[in-house]
Amino acid sequence: MGEKKPSIEELSERIDQLLNILSIISRDLSDISNALKEVSAPAAVPTGGVRTIEDVRTLFPEDLKNMLMFEEVEEYIIIKPRQYLGSENFAKIASIVREEDGEYISAGRESHFRLPKEIS
Repeated sequence: MGEKKPSIEELSERIDQLLNILSIISRDLSDISNALKEVSAPAAVPTGGVRTIEDVRTLFPEDLKNMLMFEEVEEYIIIKPRQYLGSENFAKIASIVREEDGEYISAGRESHFRLPKEIS
């Protein structure tokens, strides 16, 4: 009937054990998080050489990629929206295109983004 209460030393030891376990879990979660970031990061386009449509497609996350059409012409990869993008999606796409030395061409219904095929 009389349950023995743990001593301060026993409680302290149990706390130390739990802290060790939490430390291991924390490191594991950090490793998993870093691995997920690497997997989900867009593939880098190689420097130098010629860019392909597939190289350009890999620059965009899946949700944006599904809103776009990609076309290859002479010196450029043309990117046109399949639907209304809205200001937020437009800004995201424009940012990615600018990072890759591309530009937006405002031409009414023929407006589009373009990236040079030649990678500098």
